[in-house]
Amino acid sequence: MNRILSWTTALAFGALTAFQAGAVDLRIGLQDDADVLDPAQSRTFVGRIVYTAMCDKLVDVSPDLKIIPQLATEWAWSDGGKVLTMKLRPNVKFQDGTTMDAEAVVATIQRNLTLPESRRKSELASVDKVEATGPLEVKFTLKKPDVTLLAQLSDRAGMIVSPKAAKELGVNFGSKPVCAGPFKFVERVQQDRIVLEKFQDYWNKDQIFIDKVTYLPIPDSTVRLANLQSGDLDFIERVAPTDAPAIKSNPKLTYADVVNIGNLSIYVNVGNGPKADNPIGKDKRLRQAFSLAIDREALMQIVFEGTAVAGNQPFPPSSPWYDKAIPVPARDVEKAKALIKAAGFDRVPVEIQIPNSPVVQQTMQIIQSMAAEAGFDVTLKSTEFATLLDEQTRGNYQMSRSDWSGRVDPDGNIHQFLTCKGGLNDTKYCNPEVDKLLNDARASTDDAVRKQKYDAAAVILNDDMPMIFLGHQSWIWAMKKGVTGFVANPDGMIRLQGVKKQG
Repeated sequence: MNRILSWTTALAFGALTAFQAGAVDLRIGLQDDADVLDPAQSRTFVGRIVYTAMCDKLVDVSPDLKIIPQLATEWAWSDGGKVLTMKLRPNVKFQDGTTMDAEAVVATIQRNLTLPESRRKSELASVDKVEATGPLEVKFTLKKPDVTLLAQLSDRAGMIVSPKAAKELGVNFGSKPVCAGPFKFVERVQQDRIVLEKFQDYWNKDQIFIDKVTYLPIPDSTVRLANLQSGDLDFIERVAPTDAPAIKSNPKLTYADVVNIGNLSIYVNVGNGPKADNPIGKDKRLRQAFSLAIDREALMQIVFEGTAVAGNQPFPPSSPWYDKAIPVPARDVEKAKALIKAAGFDRVPVEIQIPNSPVVQQTMQIIQSMAAEAGFDVTLKSTEFATLLDEQTRGNYQMSRSDWSGRVDPDGNIHQFLTCKGGLNDTKYCNPEVDKLLNDARASTDDAVRKQKYDAAAVILNDDMPMIFLGHQSWIWAMKKGVTGFVANPDGMIRLQGVKKQG
């Protein structure tokens, strides 16, 4: 561990400290490295953390999960929910000095919709056209009503990038991203560091008290905490629940947590290329058996020290969108064995790829043991998280363990994963009935109607089981006592507005 600590110290105090004397440098330890730093192309949770400092969005999300202004100051729906008009904040600059205006918003949305590599297409699929109806006014005309669009614009789909930089860099925009956020890109070394510095012309610069942010990917939660305790880091995210007591009792550290809006799940490759041709991918009875082999309540207690809750749907049991008619199943090994036998097997071999996070590894080792009792011979294949996501996209897996950070609107937790052409549908599950239900849900402004559609979809998905949901964890952060002003948000982001560092 000393060698790793020294490595991190070298990163924090090396050649990149050539900023002005007295500058406030905040060093943040991340659980993973981000993938490409292009809002149109990226998909990692950790990438969103970096974007929160670098790329402002049209709208943001408050700690009580309400949509609030950011680059857009106000908005209104018309024409039966088919037209969204937004007024933009004046006097906003991109980090290359160009102006953020309606034309820039149009250019970004069109880029998200047309760039071949874009992962935002399904999120913006309801947009028929976007146009500048004034220097600081944008109109979205939709193909059909889509109440979820505002929530999509509170994330990567709504991060406005410099048209000048996007045109010059094209698909390589992620090598030198230019946005309109409080911190501008300085440099990146893969698996090593991402460095940003304060953008002096930021529209809300009076709320930014940090001069430089260095993000350090450190997958091992124990090492991440050790670096915080030694003073080499100022702030860490996704703290292991087992470390919570030590942080709370340390007078030099501050602890923060909040239950998140995402989920923990296992993807099953049911139709994504040749690797879908395996027993558990082809027979839903085996997927149901695997689910029944898991004691979710015990898993949440053992691994997450009771800070997480068991779950079996995209939404946590506490959510108004959860279908209470399909409760979290109790472990039933005998029923699992019966399903395996009905499918024509005595033992079922299966390979599950997992990220190289100690918490996930512990979780999956317990599941491996539980599943073995039912009749599954599980092989765990550990890899770096960005690689895992790439393998999922390519269909180079049988089962894959991944987390979803969650979205404010329920649509963001289900539609893009489980509709036939969903942008994050790595299982390649496709059921026209589910498509219709989820498409109808996003078109209605009546929550009761939407709930009915989600419940109907839950019945089908609980039977087909292309994703096996495990539970819902809390976001846990820790920081030095001298770091103040941080507000925990259920979306798990680290917002640096108002954050200060002393000592």
